[in-house]
Amino acid sequence: MKSLVRLRFAPRLAAFTLLTVALTSTLAARTAEARPLWTPAQAEAWHQANGNQWLRGSNFLPSSAINQIEMWSADTFDEPTIDRELGYAQSLGFNSMRVFLHDLPYQQDSAGFLSRVDRFLTIADKHKIRPLFVLFDSCWYPLPYLGPQMAPRPYTHNSGWVQSPGVAALQAPGEYPRLHTYVSGVVKRFADDNRIAGWDVWNEPDNGDGGASARPNLEPKNKVDLVNALLPQVFEWARESDPTQPLTSGVWKGHDWSDDAKLGKTDRIQLENSDVISFHNYGDQGEMKMAIASLRHYGRPVVCTEYMARPNKSTFNPNLGLMKAENVGAYNWGFVSGKSQTIYPWDSWSKNYTSEPPLWFHDILRMDGSPYIPDEVAYIRATTGGAN
Repeated sequence: MKSLVRLRFAPRLAAFTLLTVALTSTLAARTAEARPLWTPAQAEAWHQANGNQWLRGSNFLPSSAINQIEMWSADTFDEPTIDRELGYAQSLGFNSMRVFLHDLPYQQDSAGFLSRVDRFLTIADKHKIRPLFVLFDSCWYPLPYLGPQMAPRPYTHNSGWVQSPGVAALQAPGEYPRLHTYVSGVVKRFADDNRIAGWDVWNEPDNGDGGASARPNLEPKNKVDLVNALLPQVFEWARESDPTQPLTSGVWKGHDWSDDAKLGKTDRIQLENSDVISFHNYGDQGEMKMAIASLRHYGRPVVCTEYMARPNKSTFNPNLGLMKAENVGAYNWGFVSGKSQTIYPWDSWSKNYTSEPPLWFHDILRMDGSPYIPDEVAYIRATTGGAN
């Protein structure tokens, strides 16, 4: 009887097995598929679910680090300084900070890197700050490396900031699986973490080495083409982990993106793949108004992820107040003056400075937490509702 039963039901069992395998394969394929771009309604629902909260803060690098690698490497991850300076941010009424990650510390020790990110989030959460994490960046030194980082070049803006990925990896398709692993590993680990405000997948993708006048010919002539080919994949990689937080990449050239027909290729990729719209603006109030208005037709929440350069008339008063009135997220460049030396202007690569500039370009506070301009800090606190 047993053999007869086996014979009678064998075809059915085989069919059931094939069906199970097919369903498993389908589910696996669905799991591997990237989640779709949020609709404008979904983006607005995220905004509302966060209490329609107005995100405001700074681009954050602890004053003891010269770049992202020094910030996130095991030997130089400076928790006391991070804790102290995020405390300063909380006192200014900031509720978010834009924070750059880097692929090389992840490659070196992914478990340790993710642990340090988690520790950073614990510190930030203590100060009621939800970071916007940046995964890649095309700006400044294009040859990043692990180990002890370069010393600051005297009186020079962002003299040690590094790109991610570096141009060597950008030009080597064989490196792309490693970059995929980095993006997927980080986003998947924190995909459901409500301590995170969002993911900025690539900062100024079509930018380059701002210090090229002193270190020329380090970047390939087709760098933007390489980036434009990789950028959509990076969005896809991030979405594979189904993050509950939005993805974005900020347009930054000019201040008018109202005419889709005039968008550059990189702008188009960024805007077409962003759940929420982000942009950079280092102009005056008029340029800021134009930038915001030009992006409203996307029908999505808008965030300014870089602004504030005092000599350019991009100042907290009135631009921070304008963005609050418009419910546009606001992240100024620079926080505590330190090894990044962003109190010096961009032209410090070609113009010789020998002392503190007459007007700081970026940054709000000195290393002891005292304000560079007390009235400016008073305005920030009045606008954000921060403590006096």
